[in-house]
Amino acid sequence: MIDYSAIRTIGFDADDTLWVNETYFRETEDKFAALLQEFETKNKIDNELFAKEMENLALYGYGVKGFMLSMLETAIELSSGQVNSQTLSKIIGMGKDMIEKPVELLDGVEEVLQYLAPNYRLIVMTKGDLLDQERKLQKSGLSKYFQHVEVLSDKKEKNYSDLLTHLQIEVDEFVMIGNSLKSDVLPLLNIGAKAIHIPFHTTWAHEEVSEKEIDKDHHYLKIERLTQLKALF
Repeated sequence: MIDYSAIRTIGFDADDTLWVNETYFRETEDKFAALLQEFETKNKIDNELFAKEMENLALYGYGVKGFMLSMLETAIELSSGQVNSQTLSKIIGMGKDMIEKPVELLDGVEEVLQYLAPNYRLIVMTKGDLLDQERKLQKSGLSKYFQHVEVLSDKKEKNYSDLLTHLQIEVDEFVMIGNSLKSDVLPLLNIGAKAIHIPFHTTWAHEEVSEKEIDKDHHYLKIERLTQLKALF
């Protein structure tokens, strides 16, 4: 059993940990493939879009805006420049629809934050577009529970170490909670902090990591629901 008695600060991922996110990307990918069906098969469109997203990550970062630009580029390339302006406008509209989606909190989120806030320093540590993440946090009504919100360009060991140092948080007093083994668990274990994994039913291919790939000396807890945290802290 992992001991959490020394924990003073709890970090939360946002997308697919506090609220629904990846579902909207998958829905939009399906609409995108349907829009381009005259040019290619759905499988080819999906693969080319993912490859374009990976190519563009260093330029655009994470989030809806980068995704929308990747869709536009993919449409132009797959159609050999034949895609019309009406279709491109529809793609832009799909991106805007994603940004304007209402924030759908996952089960038990506010209940758990209300429970933890009096005794722990709670912070949000998430990737994505700054403006979009700030907008979602405001829409969520959860801002009052967090003492700090950080939108990171990436979630690697150095990103976490630098932020914890900046916030004067000791690694052995910190635990990260999130849905991604790649972004929310492994980097924290590698710097000596703790992490709790709460899988979401849909995971972006870029974030997928097999549990078999995790070093046997790395110990973390996997739970099914956020409300299970109340029994741990």
